[in-house]
Amino acid sequence: MDPVHRARTVADLVTAAALRDPDRVALLAGVSTVTWGELDELVDRAAAGLRGLGLEPGDRIVLQLGNLPDFPVLYCGALRAGLVAVPANTGYTGAELTHLLTDSGARALATSSVAVISALRELGDLPPLEHVLVAAPSGPDGTVPVPTLLRTDARIEPHVPDPEDLAVLSYTSGTSGRPRGAMLSHRAMLANLEQVAALDPPPVTADDVLLLAIPMFHAYGLNPGFGLLAYAGATGVLVEHFDAEETLGLIVRHGVTTVPAVPAMYVRWAASPLLRESFAGVRLATSGAAPLPPSTLLAFADAGITVFEGYGLTETAPVLTSTLVGGRPKPGSVGRPVPGVEVRLREASGAESDPEPAGDAGPGEVDLVGPGGEPGEIVVRGANLFSGYWPDGVDRPNADGWWATGDVAYADDEGDLHLVDRRMELILVSGFNVYPAEVEAVLATHPSVAEAAVLGRADPARGDEAVLAYVVPVAGTAPTEAELLAWAARSLARFKLPTRITFLDALPHSATGKVSKARLREQQV
Repeated sequence: MDPVHRARTVADLVTAAALRDPDRVALLAGVSTVTWGELDELVDRAAAGLRGLGLEPGDRIVLQLGNLPDFPVLYCGALRAGLVAVPANTGYTGAELTHLLTDSGARALATSSVAVISALRELGDLPPLEHVLVAAPSGPDGTVPVPTLLRTDARIEPHVPDPEDLAVLSYTSGTSGRPRGAMLSHRAMLANLEQVAALDPPPVTADDVLLLAIPMFHAYGLNPGFGLLAYAGATGVLVEHFDAEETLGLIVRHGVTTVPAVPAMYVRWAASPLLRESFAGVRLATSGAAPLPPSTLLAFADAGITVFEGYGLTETAPVLTSTLVGGRPKPGSVGRPVPGVEVRLREASGAESDPEPAGDAGPGEVDLVGPGGEPGEIVVRGANLFSGYWPDGVDRPNADGWWATGDVAYADDEGDLHLVDRRMELILVSGFNVYPAEVEAVLATHPSVAEAAVLGRADPARGDEAVLAYVVPVAGTAPTEAELLAWAARSLARFKLPTRITFLDALPHSATGKVSKARLREQQV
């Protein structure tokens, strides 16, 4: 049997790649290269070093690291030692990181930020945090430099987990409140890799050179990025800080053939005169984590480049659908379920009850429940689903394996999904549904609007909800509220129009370029 199919953890995939071709380059980072054989050796050393610190199977280690070799080395080393990896955004402040550390009960932290270490020390003790690893040759007193950890000559027997054991605790950005830890088992992580690898054409093969520009602390960069790289035994080009022109140069220099990216990256690439020639050798470009603007998709198409879109969630490890399933991109669509994933739509009423029993549709198809063609909440089932939220598995899939995503979509005549909005962001005005994404899309078509975000807020005086819009004007323009409302009224029913438009210099964004509505709510109290 192929070693890939005997894998119990993502770390086992590194060993499988090393056995197949130890001298093949696994990672390119600047002028440094790491072969699969070398990476497997480093993972062994990391596993032994972490256990040498006294960490035991089941202990959590927070990984606040950028796209450098240290991330996959410590990530896979943690899994090989039986630990639980907790990816953390490198942009987190000391206070934000403190939430992850205390909520997860992590005993160890690996970080590339000395400033964060200083901030944590100012906040005082963070039990049970005992070890701080620094991704540098040296670090502040009381920390362990990663190169020192990897110099150990000790070795351990790889931990053999149960498939349902926790592998990754991935904190979701959420739509409101503090992030929650999604519990991803080894079963879920490996299942999604098998599901995505079954697509035709496969996103990554052993002959591919993959651009790893999406942060690996993000679910999209962690599993469809590094995970698929290891699954295929391909070569990855690590990008720590995204710059459009620099990454286009890397694509050409290293002969990149597969590009997974987020919409913010595609938007910036589309503006470059080097786009067509830089992507000439790319066989597959995919986009996820947020909707890709149709104008950007068309700009790539005009340059002779096909971009396939997908949809997923942290809780689903993360891929659920892709336009690769249908074989062609479709503006505004995220495609159909990948093999092994079942999707159904239920009436988006806002009810919190469990999904109804499954309909007739199977994996790769969308089962419509409720009014045909109307938007419905996406409900999913598959081996890639999480085990609930930390620490007690609350809000896990139901007894039949179905889980309600909170996202709203409709299926077109060909069975392709089109996202409408988050159910939890649904705004109710006089009993009518208002989807923020629809209002945002209309505002964004105004020539003076660079970006728009829409939130709902309770209006006690009316016993209803108010539609609030936040707009970033195009540089050098000064649109007025009246002007934008008149523009929106050409496309939207009166009840969907914003009751107030606030102009901002910028909107808060997540690491993947998606507007962070949780932060926007906090800022606009």
